[in-house]
Amino acid sequence: MLEGTATGILERCNAIEECYEFMLAYAAKGLPSEEMRGTESPIRQFLDRAASAISGLAESCALTLREGRFEPADKYQAFLAVLDRDAQNSLAAIELVRAQSSISSQLIDNLNASIHLRALLTDLFLIGDVLRSQLTVPPRSKP
Repeated sequence: MLEGTATGILERCNAIEECYEFMLAYAAKGLPSEEMRGTESPIRQFLDRAASAISGLAESCALTLREGRFEPADKYQAFLAVLDRDAQNSLAAIELVRAQSSISSQLIDNLNASIHLRALLTDLFLIGDVLRSQLTVPPRSKP
């Protein structure tokens, strides 16, 4: 990921959104435990990518916003505090799931329902739109 750039932030956003979308499908399968492929299950791969994308997210956003001289700075700083709290709360929930020896569809369904993860996703939609509009980054194409 390109740290401290709008593109890097949007890449992080995409990784987290892709994980959430995968989790929705995984939860619908009704699996009592994870399906294994090779040495690691697909659900763990998505959770790992999301955890990496969330770690340091607020700091990376702060760097991007500082370098882009976004104004009024106090409004952006206030939002970054919200983003950081939501990211930390979401990461704690994801790490709890990752720590389990087996990941069921029910466990993922509960993670999907977490207000922390939903708040983070909403934050990402908001900051993604702001970055795209302020820096004229093209919108993400939907698959």
